[in-house]
Amino acid sequence: MSPHHVQDLLTESRRARWKEASVYQTWPASFKDSTGSGTGDLKGVISKVDYLKKLGVDVIWLSPIFESPQVDMGYDISNYRVIDPRYGSIEDVDVSRDRLHERGMKLVMDLVMNHTSDQHEWFKQSRSSRKDKYRDWYIWKPPRFDAQGNRLPPNNWQSHFQGNAWEWDECTGEYYLHLYGKEQPDLNWENPAVRHEVHETMRFWLDRGIDGFRFDVINFVSKGHDFPDSSGDFFPGSEFYAAGPRLHEYLQELGRILQEYDAFSVGEMPCVHDTKEIIKSVQENRGEFNMIFHFELMDIDHGSEGKFFPGKWSLSELKRTVNKWQQFMYHNNGWNALYLENHDQPRAVSRFANDSPEYRVQSAKMIAVFLGLQAGTPFVYQGQELGMHNVPNDWLMEEYKDIDCLNRWRYHGQNADLETREIFRQEYQKKSRDNARTPMQWDSSKHAGFTSAEKPWMTVNPSYTVVNAAAQLDDPNSVFNCWRAVLEARKRYKDIVVYGRFDLVDENNDKIFAYSRTSPDGRVLVVCNFSAETVEWVSISATVQEVIVTTTGRPREGLQRGEIQLDPFEAIALLVTE
Repeated sequence: MSPHHVQDLLTESRRARWKEASVYQTWPASFKDSTGSGTGDLKGVISKVDYLKKLGVDVIWLSPIFESPQVDMGYDISNYRVIDPRYGSIEDVDVSRDRLHERGMKLVMDLVMNHTSDQHEWFKQSRSSRKDKYRDWYIWKPPRFDAQGNRLPPNNWQSHFQGNAWEWDECTGEYYLHLYGKEQPDLNWENPAVRHEVHETMRFWLDRGIDGFRFDVINFVSKGHDFPDSSGDFFPGSEFYAAGPRLHEYLQELGRILQEYDAFSVGEMPCVHDTKEIIKSVQENRGEFNMIFHFELMDIDHGSEGKFFPGKWSLSELKRTVNKWQQFMYHNNGWNALYLENHDQPRAVSRFANDSPEYRVQSAKMIAVFLGLQAGTPFVYQGQELGMHNVPNDWLMEEYKDIDCLNRWRYHGQNADLETREIFRQEYQKKSRDNARTPMQWDSSKHAGFTSAEKPWMTVNPSYTVVNAAAQLDDPNSVFNCWRAVLEARKRYKDIVVYGRFDLVDENNDKIFAYSRTSPDGRVLVVCNFSAETVEWVSISATVQEVIVTTTGRPREGLQRGEIQLDPFEAIALLVTE
């Protein structure tokens, strides 16, 4: 028996419902407004469950809906057990759960427990006095002083939203740590009372019938005790907290609760490049998470000085990165979370393909085939199934809402020379989180059918007159129905596409990304043209039994052994035999 076949049989024994699922992420503020407030809400989500069912997704992930001052769009939570009134009520969560469960779907919530809002009652108490019982729930440190007696922060760590990661509190005469905005103080997970409250919060929602969680920047929760200065240039300090000394102890505590409820879990894990640390969090039988979001692929177009500096990606680099993680997870009993978009990333069709009117539809369908048939659990971000793309090139800074983008403009852009300001503005248009946060495009009516308000909380992308759900649902050649076909294929051919091994095909081709999925049940060949050129491809060395998914309607005839001519941004998935 060949080594590959042995590995296939080993993989066959580790089946799980969550491995076969697909996940749809909603950004509630921009999904659907049911009240005319201009902001999306839970009743809006409820009104679209049949749309989500038709798409074929299995799990709905709600980005944060808890009570929040909304400094960072809900990732600054002031109460973990109260729903923010702009989104609805806890009863609306119950209805969402029930409507999804009635359709055989699951509901996942977003837990942000590395930090809270500075308006959370815990932090209000913590900063009230050094002797308060909540003082040690957050990370407080005394100042340092230079030779001249000037007060300095405890170390040189930098915030992910620009500036120093420490904020001086005049009232109690100490600094508190905030790895994000100063309004987002970090919790002290070294304190057992903090972890107990995290666990109780999980149980509160799981007991209410929620099916699992996405854990925001969960790898940042272990910081150790020393807090030394950093010598790093990229997110200084991250080398001390990205995978801290007690991280996996904490994750296993969470994992025991998740296993008790048979709950779905995905963790976000930025700034970690050590594969040994990453596999610990998702490896079979370690008892931590089902899967994690790592960021190697998301950093592919970042410049030498970070996200908002010019950078380019190549298809060879894309192949190397995808193949690395496909092989690594498969051979180390881990699992991939497959994503090219989410609330923190620009639109995939603009980033990885071509969003021009000529190529947008084919590009968006190609992305669906490319991503959805890899090994792992695919995550579809709202609007991705329609081919929604980045904001217009001529957007002014006044249109942007994202704290990350605005802080970077404040620190680096607005006082720079004209040429530098234009470079930054171009990079914001390419990479800002706002690209993913414009309202969902339901139809071609005013504000894309998202809201009846005179003005939505954020400007709708003007492409809504062409790119919208109403125009695509009944169009068999639409982006929506291509995604639907891909997700259906994952279920129909799950023995191969979910559980089979991944192998690159024609690795050195500079226009074609091709791969195969193989198991004892058969082989699927996936071919994607990442170029705006027609490509003659000569690597079909097997007999085509069936066209599983095609972005152009290509028939099986003419797809036998030998050459195939691929249109610009065309993709095709074939069931083949040797």
